[in-house]
Amino acid sequence: MLKGRVYVNVERCVTCKRCVLACAVTHSESKELFAAMAEVPAPRSRVKLTMVADDVAVPTECRHCDAAACVAACPTGALTKDGADGPVVLAIERCVGCASCMVACPYGVVRHDGDKLIYKCDLCVERLAAEKIPACVDACPTGCLTFRSQDQVRGWLREIEQVGRGQPTVAGYGPRRQEG
Repeated sequence: MLKGRVYVNVERCVTCKRCVLACAVTHSESKELFAAMAEVPAPRSRVKLTMVADDVAVPTECRHCDAAACVAACPTGALTKDGADGPVVLAIERCVGCASCMVACPYGVVRHDGDKLIYKCDLCVERLAAEKIPACVDACPTGCLTFRSQDQVRGWLREIEQVGRGQPTVAGYGPRRQEG
């Protein structure tokens, strides 16, 4: 099974919505575009394009946090973290629709379906089990969405921490050094 997370390069998003469509089709009953369009209820995407400026969209989906607040807030155990590096997954049969997870999620990516149940990105666990990357990443034509291994994610997080401490990173990003 592949392990990793979806990384978003906001500057590459052209708001084509292929990630949204691919996610909806992947989570449909039929798994086929034209058949999915006729399904009732209509399949829902777990990816949402959020406009943050007039011409800038950010694909938002579950971050599958290491210490997932939604998992801690769920009173029925419907949300679980699949191992230290695995995705946060939902056992829909245990969900009572209390929305505690929605309130707890700092990213606003857990959504209510209108029928008292929640839905969220599952990182396409079936695709990961088949050694395939998540559907949203596979469908992205610009490279805005990429799937990164846990080691790549940890390296990237270390670089961010160094920048936050005022230390330049290996890639040369970070605060400028004062010459003196």
